[in-house]
Amino acid sequence: MSSRWLAIVGIGEDGRAGLSPAAAAALDGAEVVYGGRRHLALAAPLAAETRPWPSPIHEAYPGILARRGRPTCLLATGDPFHYGIGAEIARLVPADEIAAFPQPSAFSLACARLGWPLAECGLVTLHGRALERIVPHLRPGARLLVLAWDGTTAAAVAALLTGRGFGATTITVLEAMGGPRERIRAGRADAFALDGIAPLNTLALDVAGEGEGLPLAPGLDDALFENDGQLTKAEIRALTLSALRPQPGRHLWDIGAGAGSISIEWMLRGPSLRATAIEDRPDRAGRIQRNAASLGVPDLAVVLGRAPAILDGLPPPDAVFVGGGVSEPGLLDRAAAALRSGGRFVANAVTLEGEAALLAAFAHRGGSLRRFTVARAAAVGGLHGWRTAMPVTQWAWTKP
Repeated sequence: MSSRWLAIVGIGEDGRAGLSPAAAAALDGAEVVYGGRRHLALAAPLAAETRPWPSPIHEAYPGILARRGRPTCLLATGDPFHYGIGAEIARLVPADEIAAFPQPSAFSLACARLGWPLAECGLVTLHGRALERIVPHLRPGARLLVLAWDGTTAAAVAALLTGRGFGATTITVLEAMGGPRERIRAGRADAFALDGIAPLNTLALDVAGEGEGLPLAPGLDDALFENDGQLTKAEIRALTLSALRPQPGRHLWDIGAGAGSISIEWMLRGPSLRATAIEDRPDRAGRIQRNAASLGVPDLAVVLGRAPAILDGLPPPDAVFVGGGVSEPGLLDRAAAALRSGGRFVANAVTLEGEAALLAAFAHRGGSLRRFTVARAAAVGGLHGWRTAMPVTQWAWTKP
């Protein structure tokens, strides 16, 4: 068996002319070549059997794996390991069985055209993803590079920017970079009128306007969340996020999610963080989805059902937060059992019954107990005084 039987070749709009000798040799030495129809056309002529990517693309993976040991080539755009097929295949095929031949990514090409420093740009893909994913990156002065879904993406981004107060943003559309059809045009978001945009395009956003970006610190303003009063308030939310200790790649269960504020802010801490918001009221579940989209984390999973019964079958968590239903019999034990070793468990309570459940959990498992009281200045006649919110008891525990 050839140790590196699978070649992953990045190809640009200049086709074979842009391939290195080693990449061209790997392509020509393959018995079977997979790729999009555009990739296969760019790589022509090919003596090998060609297999266009199916939709969905993962349906091709069993066929690729069945060829283990025989020369096979996958074609991709630019750098296959930057939002490309390379990262997906590397989860299935060991790296020492892959020979990869990347070319400059669309992001690198865009920076080369515009003179922007790549390390200082926000990188986003909207290809096959929700438009709202761009929201956490929006702040005056930011430079963003965005992989578009198709020729309609630019206008949709322009409308989103304008609606959020960033209409002064310059949107540069870079089409078919690196090939004979390359074209670069620009327009202001609130007067965007470019048409005939090629499906293969990248957007460069020089963000400007009167809009406000989301702050980087936890504890977003309560007014940003649509809610019916079932909301972990900003001060307690910031303390709760700190207690949960988010880390890249971790998955949170937000049980009794209410408005979804904890799981939303958890996901805002980094692009690889995932969360499942569990809520037993349909109106609140819908509200969580709207809040998640508005605040730029549309990938938040929302599960409708009552814990602990609904927890069976959910992807296991690396962290658990219980904000509603703390006193539900068996809930804390069931969630603790599902939590991965080394995972973090945080629960808040404002009722005596909820506090009793947390005291029992502390006595049984250890961890830490804290009580928080927040007072806000409020009008008292023509003067002001302190209005104290109900105290919050918090139990935090790390699973051995």
